[in-house]
Amino acid sequence: MIVQPEATPRRLSIAERRDRGKQARKATPRTSHAGWTPAPDRADPVTLLAEQNADRLQFLVPVRHGRMMVSPFTFYRGAARVMAADLAATPSSGLAVQVCGDAHLANFGTYASPERQLVFDANDFDETLPGPWEWDVKRLAASFTIAGQHRGLDEARCGELAQRAATEYRVAMARFAEMRTLDLWYDHVSGDDLAKLSDFQEKANRKALARFEAKARSKDNLQALQKLAVEVDGRYQIRSDPPVLLPLRELGSDVLPDEADSVIYDAFQTYKGTLPDDRRHLIDRFRPVDLALKVVGVGSVGTRCMILLLEGRDRDDPLFLQVKEATRSVLEDHLPASTYDNHGRRVVEGQRLMQAVSDVCLGWTRGVEGRDYYVRQLRDWKGSVDLEKGSVDFLDHYAQLCGWTLARAHARTGDSVAISGYLGTSTVFDEAIASFSVDYARQNAADHAEFVDAINSGRIAATPGQ
Repeated sequence: MIVQPEATPRRLSIAERRDRGKQARKATPRTSHAGWTPAPDRADPVTLLAEQNADRLQFLVPVRHGRMMVSPFTFYRGAARVMAADLAATPSSGLAVQVCGDAHLANFGTYASPERQLVFDANDFDETLPGPWEWDVKRLAASFTIAGQHRGLDEARCGELAQRAATEYRVAMARFAEMRTLDLWYDHVSGDDLAKLSDFQEKANRKALARFEAKARSKDNLQALQKLAVEVDGRYQIRSDPPVLLPLRELGSDVLPDEADSVIYDAFQTYKGTLPDDRRHLIDRFRPVDLALKVVGVGSVGTRCMILLLEGRDRDDPLFLQVKEATRSVLEDHLPASTYDNHGRRVVEGQRLMQAVSDVCLGWTRGVEGRDYYVRQLRDWKGSVDLEKGSVDFLDHYAQLCGWTLARAHARTGDSVAISGYLGTSTVFDEAIASFSVDYARQNAADHAEFVDAINSGRIAATPGQ
């Protein structure tokens, strides 16, 4: 028998952990999560977003605004800071997990596992931090309500989408609470699992899934080479497509300093030092060829995000890495600061905790002017839902899939038994989240309208269509 040191806390039994969750209902009833009413002193959303631009590349800020103004949903994607401030004032059970921090539906999708299987998981962790699990659930559920509105569904139907996500989260958490520790850690959703789900048994949905998988598998380094590079004097270099793709050779010193090549080389060597020995050996077989600034996403526009083209055995053996700036999480305005002294590492460690399997190239570095970055493969069978295409009914299934996936990530990093005890077996929590999501969707629409007014009045600048 192993004797534990006297300072080691007594380990709670399963029954005690479950009771801990049930007791949390007394201080924070599940019904307390229902509805949303802005506080009288609620911060101005346009000001919150504008403050984020201070340290971004100023020539890209109008591009960010242009993407956010398209619709309430694109605004929601870029407004993680606004919602973080709002969520900080909402009830919490006191049960902490590693939270994504930006768990909207577009931040879930497919990618390749190291075993070359197509897997489905959360895929954006820029804001990750330990915090209340409810914040992720509310951001995810509200994203389905807003997505439903985007597709023209009525308010009641949009609320049903949010409730589906919350229900699946609750049911999945109960399942994970019963699983053995290693079984939970290995659990994941593969492409084959997607095909077996009942929602895909209809012929039309099976065809849609097949097209989705084929498109995802086509997104590899060779496809990226064809799309992002050009051949010049017998060598590949990243093509120029301003303002969304700007090679290093065209960037001024306001973006990268003089002698940028040596600075980037040093940062690349530091990145390799964050990899396990076997993966560092793999990356050592590649040599950097070209670097470019690339605009990605919505909320990240204006941060320094680059793509690095590397060459393996020859020019037809490419590897594209994304080198993405990691700044302070928007949650750190309301939660304890990260324990890591590099925000790139904060993102990477959070991703490794929450994902079932992660990119073999995942690492971090510190680069230009002391800025933090994380590094991952740019394209490795990455796929995501397209809100403009496909059946509206597919959103029902997708809500369940994302709810299940989020629950698994939280169960890996928090006390699944206590959280399940809090959630219970009834639909009380699910209905409360649906109520919150409908109300918050109205708030988001009002914030979007205020944002567009700020653009039209000249208060902030926007460049649509980029």
